[in-house]
Amino acid sequence: MELLDQTEDNLPILSDVREAHKFDESALDKYLAKHLEGYSGNMALQQFSGGSSNPTFLVESGSHRWVMRKRPPGNLLPSAHQVDREYRVMHALQETGVPVPKMHLFCDNPDVIGREFYVMEMIDGRVTRSELPGFTPAERSTFYDDFARVLAALHTVDHEAVGLAKHGRPGNYFARQIDRWSKQYVAAKTDDIPEMELMRWMPANVPDWEEISVIHGDYRVGNVLVHPTEPKVVAVLDWEISTLGHALGDLSYHCAYAYHAEFDEFINELDERGIPSERDYVAAYCRHAGRDPVPNWNFCVAYNLFRLASIVQGVYARGLQGIASSEFQLEQQQAQVRARAEKAWALVEAM
Repeated sequence: MELLDQTEDNLPILSDVREAHKFDESALDKYLAKHLEGYSGNMALQQFSGGSSNPTFLVESGSHRWVMRKRPPGNLLPSAHQVDREYRVMHALQETGVPVPKMHLFCDNPDVIGREFYVMEMIDGRVTRSELPGFTPAERSTFYDDFARVLAALHTVDHEAVGLAKHGRPGNYFARQIDRWSKQYVAAKTDDIPEMELMRWMPANVPDWEEISVIHGDYRVGNVLVHPTEPKVVAVLDWEISTLGHALGDLSYHCAYAYHAEFDEFINELDERGIPSERDYVAAYCRHAGRDPVPNWNFCVAYNLFRLASIVQGVYARGLQGIASSEFQLEQQQAQVRARAEKAWALVEAM
């Protein structure tokens, strides 16, 4: 779930169900009456605003509240918008130290509302961005230590013991991912960006790492719920691209996303804002995970900058086909691809 729209207090915004996402609410009402404990009818349904992945709704019945998440309408790739994957991994993590909502039910019967969906616990919390607007410096410092702690807790989960032995493919995670995102970039390529020669450099320089952990795949501040009043994570959301992979790939994703992109405008002000430096954030993670300092860190971050460049290139290429919301948006995306590629190559040259 990409970052939801929020109020000035970082609370999610709710609206009527959008026209493109409407479905047979009476069919859902009948299904929930049979299968959801505590449901007593008289359903009230609203949609969470923002995000562009799987549509997400607030379901209310009497004094009870739940969150429903479903696949979006339209023709979708089989591997996209995998709500079944989200449900499975959050259900498996229920009794671990990873804060996730309680899963109540999963429905794969298309005769109910036309798409697979699941219902989970409604957790009160704030949605926000990596810079944590509205937080004090002390709160930001406390939050980022907890943010690192939660990721470390995920990576120390015994994936076989919780039933996730088949959650991903075996083999070198970085090698697999580099191959995947290289192919996607080539398929969507529009401009000549010399730094994207990373596609050829990285496969020849992949560290020989076979470590396996459950990884989130998109672990960033925008994909967690923050406690309503305290600077700590109360739930990790958006698990649709979770898999078995290398912990350092997951760790370096947030760093690539935040320290090499979102924080650009105030990278020299992190300390006064209470945000740890990249080095200190990684050190906090290692402390919580009980692991040694990270080797080949530049490779890990360069890989994720390359991955982010490939993702945005795909969005940009589709935008050129006439589905972008504005020319300005296209220019921003084009600039992001180039900037991320250049930063990735600079890290490689500094190794």
